Formats: sequence, structure tokens, C-alpha cells
Amino acid sequence: MKSQTLRRWSAIHTWSSLVCTLFLLLLALTGLPLIFHHELEHLLGDAPELRELPSGTPHLDLQQLVLKAEQHRPGEVMQYFGFDEDTPDGVVAITAATAGSDPNSSHTFMLDARTGEAVAMPAANGGLMMVLLRLHVDMFAGLPGKLLLAFMGLLFIVALVSGTVLYAPFMRRLRFASVRTDKSSRVRWIDLHNLIGIVTLTWALVVGVTGVISALSDLVIAAWRNDSLAAMVAPYREAAPLTERAPATQLLSIAQQAAPGMRPDFIAFPGTRFSSEHHYAVFMNGATPLTSHLFTPVLIDARTLQVTAVGERPWYMDAMGLSQPLHFGDYGGRPMQILWAALDLLTIVVLLSGLYLWWGKQRKRREVPA
Repeated sequence: MKSQTLRRWSAIHTWSSLVCTLFLLLLALTGLPLIFHHELEHLLGDAPELRELPSGTPHLDLQQLVLKAEQHRPGEVMQYFGFDEDTPDGVVAITAATAGSDPNSSHTFMLDARTGEAVAMPAANGGLMMVLLRLHVDMFAGLPGKLLLAFMGLLFIVALVSGTVLYAPFMRRLRFASVRTDKSSRVRWIDLHNLIGIVTLTWALVVGVTGVISALSDLVIAAWRNDSLAAMVAPYREAAPLTERAPATQLLSIAQQAAPGMRPDFIAFPGTRFSSEHHYAVFMNGATPLTSHLFTPVLIDARTLQVTAVGERPWYMDAMGLSQPLHFGDYGGRPMQILWAALDLLTIVVLLSGLYLWWGKQRKRREVPA
């Protein structure tokens, strides 16, 4: 009975691994440079650079920046403004043909907050890093690609769990971290595959789980829109279409009064998927490494500039907010980036060695005479 159970676990491990391995290799290879995307953007010249101006040069107000953004992209409308602590004199602008346009058809650039001058952001509009990100996130296939990668992530988790079950009885015969160098090449690779696999297990589970959550982000956002956002804008359900909106000038000060102690991360303009047809939505976050990834939306009536709701964060939005930076090792600075990269490389070794061992086993079977 025990041997039958192990054979079942072995079959589960083999086939769950084989089905997802090629996809995991794609994710591991594209994920490696994405860990260092900030550094690579600067190295490749894709990072926006603002020109030198005297210290203390005042910023334009938000409505002036809206006009500058729309002048830079005639015929398009504002979707989002984003704020980055690393570039305090810059504002990231996202425009598209309509407010509700798909994110992949939007155009992203930076505005110098002091002059309104537009600065290109190649990495956000088809540069090498964006190509790698799209391959990693959805393989250029949109939601179907994300769902496929989420399924592959689930298979990866199954492979990790089944591999751990198989590892326990295997190690009863050997000391931990033993590699039988006096045996055949296949035996050495089995030992290395098992050793590296168990050493990277916790990290692989973390990356696998957070990867699945991130791949389901479109569904998570849709659930938030249908649940929390719908409840916050329910009083406007029968409201007449918005014909004019108040200028965006005071949005940040209004939001900061509504959510004291927090700072703005991005503004969603009316009609986008993070707001409603009648609201500006200012997403605020905290100042600590943890709370900086947790967002609180402040909904502001786009006609009267009255705060109509300060949203509570549902658990699934918190899970998504925390999973994405953890997936890429963005929490702990350079040491964590290096650790994530090393573990990523070790995972590539585990995947390739698993393929090698499976192929060798199949070849050996074919060579056995009938």
C-alpha cells in the first residue's frame, strides 16, 4: 500500500512538473531581468530623465498638468496620474482614446511637474523591459494568457508539494544535502535536483502562490469593481451622464484631508476601471514598506469635488497589493533582489535537471529490449 501511494505521488509530481515546465522556464527567464528592472531601465536609457532646473522650482497644479498631457497626446483623454517617490518632480501620465480603453492600448509618459514638459518612457511603451513584462504576465495573450499562467502556477504548486512528499522517504536513506559523487551521472543529478529543490522550496512556494494571485489580478479587480466600488457609487446609479467636471487642481489636498497620514499613489479619472463615470478616485497608501502596497481609494464627485466615500480595503485587494512586489523581491532593497535572482537561477537548474532526468528515464525504457 505504501509503495502504491508513493507511485501515485510520483506520477502526480512527474506529470504536474512536465506540463508546466516550459511555461515556468519562460517565467523564470523573463523574471530574472525584471527583478532588476529599475537598474536595467537606467542602463538601457529607458528611464525618464528630467532636465536640471533651480532647486525649489514650483510645480504646476494638477489641472495645468492635465491640459499639458492632453496637448501632448491630441485626441486622447486622461486615464491616470501616478506619483513616484524616486522622481518627486515628475508625474506619470497615462492617456488613451477613451477613459475606458484597455490598459495595453494606453500611452504612458512622464510630465515634468515644474514645466509640464513631456518626457518619454520607452520602458512603458514597448521597450525591452515591457516586452519581458508582457511575456511574464500574459504572453501577449491578455486575460486568456493570464489564466493559462495561473493554471501553470497551480500545477507548479502541486509539483512542489508532491516533490516534498517524495523527498521525505528518499532522505531517510541519505544524510541531508548528500550528493553521491561516486555514482553515475544520473544519480548525481537526482541528488542535486532533490537538494536544490528542497533548499528553494519555501521561496518557490512564495513565488508560485504570489504569481497565481498576480495572474488573477484582472478577476480580482473585476470583483472589487462589482463589490466594493459598486457599493461606493450606488447613489449615482440613476444619475445623469456627466457633462462637465471640476478641474483636478485640488484633488490631492482633498484626498489627504479625507485620509490623513497617507500619501497619494495614483489618480483614476472618471470613466476608468478604477473609478466611476462620476468620480475622480485618488488611491492613497501608507508610508511603511508594508502599507505602501495597500491602497485606500478616496472617491471625489467629479462635478462638486465633494468626498463621497473612503473605501475599505477588501482582503483580496490587499492580497493582490502585497503579492506583486513580493513576487519580484521589491520589499528588501538590493540584498533581497540578489537573493531573489540567485533563487531564480537555482529554480532554472531544478527545472532543467527535472527535464533531463525524465528524458533519460524515457530513453532508458526505449533501450530495454522487449
